[in-house]
Amino acid sequence: MFSKAFRVKSNTAIKGSDRRKLRADVTAAFATLGTDQVSELIPGKEELNIVKLYTHKGDAVTAYTSAGNPILFELEKNLYPTVYTLWSYPDLLPTFTTWPLVLEKLVGGADLMLPGLVVPPAGLPRVQKGELCAIALVGNRAPVAIGVAAMSTAEMLAAGLKGRGFSVLHTYQDHLCPEGQQLDIKKSSYKKLSKFLQHMQQEEIVQVKELSRGVESVVAVDWKHPSITSFVIPEPSPASQTVQEGGREQPYRAPDVKALYCVPASMTLLFRESGHRKGSALEASEVRATVIDYVKKNDLVDADNKNLVKLDPVLCDCILEKNEQHTVLKLPWDNLLSRCLEKLQPAYQVTFPGQEPLVKKGKICPIDISLAQRTYNKKVTVVRNLEAYGLDPSSVASALQQRCHASTTVTPVPGAKDGLQVQIQGNQIHHLGRLLLEEFGLPRKHIQGLEKAPRPGKK
Repeated sequence: MFSKAFRVKSNTAIKGSDRRKLRADVTAAFATLGTDQVSELIPGKEELNIVKLYTHKGDAVTAYTSAGNPILFELEKNLYPTVYTLWSYPDLLPTFTTWPLVLEKLVGGADLMLPGLVVPPAGLPRVQKGELCAIALVGNRAPVAIGVAAMSTAEMLAAGLKGRGFSVLHTYQDHLCPEGQQLDIKKSSYKKLSKFLQHMQQEEIVQVKELSRGVESVVAVDWKHPSITSFVIPEPSPASQTVQEGGREQPYRAPDVKALYCVPASMTLLFRESGHRKGSALEASEVRATVIDYVKKNDLVDADNKNLVKLDPVLCDCILEKNEQHTVLKLPWDNLLSRCLEKLQPAYQVTFPGQEPLVKKGKICPIDISLAQRTYNKKVTVVRNLEAYGLDPSSVASALQQRCHASTTVTPVPGAKDGLQVQIQGNQIHHLGRLLLEEFGLPRKHIQGLEKAPRPGKK
């Protein structure tokens, strides 16, 4: 369900009444959890958010996150735990075991087939068809996926452990799991920010003063202190953007993008002799070669002027407008070819390294970079259409945040059914251009808006 990127509709803090209702729903859905465990899973005061999202297939899902980690999700009024929650409560669901290599398939969106099950000495857990189950790997008790049983245990055994065993809903490493690390000072040895600042002041790294009653402020920082000069921030690299290739993650490599032209029903007579049918996708060079071959085979080159082509009934029907049918008898070669390309339906082919080419209808939209005004006349850089080139907006936002040292957000594209956009504070087009061109290796022709980068000031 979450094997591909999803679209977030909203992300809001949970209300007190909703928090109490969620506890009641968890208690009803998972009877094996005690009161203390439910309170631990749904804490009373710690950060808890409701995230409403749409999966790549259009399913409306409500996810619940605690301190940024997904703990539960709800689909069609059914409540499910995440693998993150199952690590804390591994006995919450009946658990089936599979081989480590199978995990790659599950993360890619595949269901768990029965031949992949490992039968323990005690036998398989007893479940009924439609029952929620956990999936773990041999040698590791922590579940890596959850799924719904496609048949009962008795039916699995009767089928000789052949066929589909579980419809997988969520896996470790899918898009529901947050990337990166979160630092929470409450979970550190300092526990409180005031103690951390006090320690930094004792080390003479910062100076802290109470400028107003009850408010401590950092008034100075020793940027030459060894603890600061020795700290290194990892540079973002193309390896932070990965793609699945042969079941393994590989560094991002830009796809090869070609413009294509599809043959519509109105043009089939012109392309039929060359073996192309309705819907056939051709490159511009193939279109020109087909038209030239048709003209020469049918002796349509004007005898008095080799630059002109006589129009037979097929060419008239294919490329002329209705008001031209009886007035235009000849066309120059360049006009004939350009008209033919205009009458064909636009398409494009995207080929990622090591994968089969994908042909899609319509014109491919370039990566669009623009500047927008926000409150107090502040500028933000907005980037769209990253997904068409196999780039994950969240990964690009993370790389830009490190490179530009500015806040970034990923939001749905306004007015679009799907698609995400990345927003970065300030005019960051220069940094963004270097990231896309130099590190990700995308051709400049597929990027729109680079000319809006700020010009260097005069010295």
